[in-house]
Amino acid sequence: MSDIPGDLKFLKSHEWARVEGDGRVTVGISDHAQGLLGDLVYVELPNVGDRVEAGNACAVVESVKAASDVYSPVTGSVVEVNESLADKPETINEDAYGDGWLFVVVAEEPDQLNDMLSPDDYAELLEDEDH
Repeated sequence: MSDIPGDLKFLKSHEWARVEGDGRVTVGISDHAQGLLGDLVYVELPNVGDRVEAGNACAVVESVKAASDVYSPVTGSVVEVNESLADKPETINEDAYGDGWLFVVVAEEPDQLNDMLSPDDYAELLEDEDH
């Protein structure tokens, strides 16, 4: 079982969100998700300035096994993307909760984060999936 940082919120689809302040929310995929996908070979990120909708796909991560949509946890504007992933998508495999972040959104409705899972709830979800 991977360690789950206590400062994150999670979607059931395995995205994580870290509230940075100023309405900024950093988004990535969980360590569990990257483990299921295997070695990542390609990442398609939204563009800076794109508007993303909570619950809608806005990025794609591809591994040797499968391609998987990444869903935005909040509605808002993309203000930053992790450009280094274009050359080194395996960073997500190595550091899913750190250098492997995907994009930053300025949330229009920060309350949407309240609908996400806490780290403990996410851990329970993973346990249920394993059984």
